[in-house]
Amino acid sequence: MSAAEETAEPHDDTAEPWGEVTPEAARKLLVAAVEAFAERGYHATTTRDIAGRAGMSPAALYIHYKTKEELLHRISRIGHDKALEILQAAAEGPGTAAERLDGAVRSFVRWHAERHTTARVVQYELDALSDEHRAEIVELRRRSDAAVRRILNDGVKAGEFDVPDVPGTTLAVLSLCIDVARWFNAQGRRTPDEVGALYAGLVLRMVTAQK
Repeated sequence: MSAAEETAEPHDDTAEPWGEVTPEAARKLLVAAVEAFAERGYHATTTRDIAGRAGMSPAALYIHYKTKEELLHRISRIGHDKALEILQAAAEGPGTAAERLDGAVRSFVRWHAERHTTARVVQYELDALSDEHRAEIVELRRRSDAAVRRILNDGVKAGEFDVPDVPGTTLAVLSLCIDVARWFNAQGRRTPDEVGALYAGLVLRMVTAQK
């Protein structure tokens, strides 16, 4: 089995986070681009590579996407929108700060594990975006950062957390969660839920005052 086969994610519509991408041909090209970018990197991937994986001609790609960079931007935008949705839901949800942080980490880690191929492209190909598109994605990342920072600040104010450096701790929490996409293997001994639970426990111990 090749490395690409080991890390490939399911292609059915219920498993892929591309339900909003239509028509079907555009969705197939997006899935093919994710696989190619994750396996070879953005710069080493050609539009011919992407079209071939989708079972189409290179000319067919340009019907749906003007450039390879437009494909990357669509992938990155959808992925970052989902990340922001997960973190804001936790930040704005009920419960104590500890409960909300637990939920945020569990959900964020689970997404990066379940979608590890997609997440690697979403999180680690930012430099290939145009200046305009990169600025758009950076703003989404800033809002995700703000959601986690809000939970930590709430916990500090309530006396639940002992966090002298909230911005630095926010970065550490997000980095820990995102890095799961680098190493997670669907054939490994831990499920996405198990990794989420492990990381949530680690993060809560990191921010809770030691007695």
